[in-house]
Amino acid sequence: MAGASLLMLLDDIATLLDDVAVMSKVAAKKTAGMLSDDLALNAQQVTGFSADRELPVVWAVAKGSLRNKAILVPAALLISAEVPWLILPLLMLGGLFLSFEGFEKVWHKLTHPTENSADEAAKAEKALEQVKDLQAWEARKVTGAIRTDFVLSAEIIVLTLGIVADQVFFTQLATLVIIAVVMTAGVYGVVAAIVKLDDVGLYLSRRKGHSVLMSLLRRLGLTLVSAAPKLMKFLTVIGTIAMFLVGGGILAHGIAPLAALEHHLTDAVAAVATYGGLLSHLLPLLLQIIYGLIAGALVLIVMTVLGGLRAKFSAK
Repeated sequence: MAGASLLMLLDDIATLLDDVAVMSKVAAKKTAGMLSDDLALNAQQVTGFSADRELPVVWAVAKGSLRNKAILVPAALLISAEVPWLILPLLMLGGLFLSFEGFEKVWHKLTHPTENSADEAAKAEKALEQVKDLQAWEARKVTGAIRTDFVLSAEIIVLTLGIVADQVFFTQLATLVIIAVVMTAGVYGVVAAIVKLDDVGLYLSRRKGHSVLMSLLRRLGLTLVSAAPKLMKFLTVIGTIAMFLVGGGILAHGIAPLAALEHHLTDAVAAVATYGGLLSHLLPLLLQIIYGLIAGALVLIVMTVLGGLRAKFSAK
């Protein structure tokens, strides 16, 4: 009897683990779409450090991301069980935050234009020289990156929770943990590779030898060295767009009229001959970026007005 009970227990465990594996695969497919946004945002957040500090900074942000998810996973399970209606408002606040951060970057760029990239680099270098405590500056940058990661992680966790909402508690917990670890390792592993791309290029460009292989490696190294700054600038732009895309997407899915408008317009352009399929995929992305821009602008206006009022009352 004891042997039969043990076999039944092992069978139940095997079934549960199989459910976890299936749910993890489904959740990974659903959240993979956010991977590019997450990657672009985080690659942008960890730029601007000296070569010897790039990997430590990436590791610090990755650990912060794991801490975020260690908070978010139990919090999401608790909120889902006790106050499920609170998930949407919290996500909406996160969407507003990302939209605000993105618009603030755009507004700063518009109101503080630079003549050329050389002047911009010189100003950045001068600013770094003027920083008295580089460790404090680095800590602020890392904190900002972890804060942004918190919003992205929250959306991933909530999206995953929605997929496993009808599963038993252990399946929910295990799936959330697996997705949290896999997404963190994937994103920050690629970010680490991106920020060290120029160092890899420099290493390859200094390879010695007269063979065809060595010549090709040196050429590849020089290409990587010249491409790395352009890639980082490109990722900065993509990262800002991703803020609007993710933030606007959260708002669009949380506000019924916006979701209905997006659905209606997508159906309308899908009927267009030849390019209907392509347009039906691109239009929602464009609308979400527009929503993010508008939301970010409104939040910036509110923050500016409140800041002015606070300064006015403080002066009295």
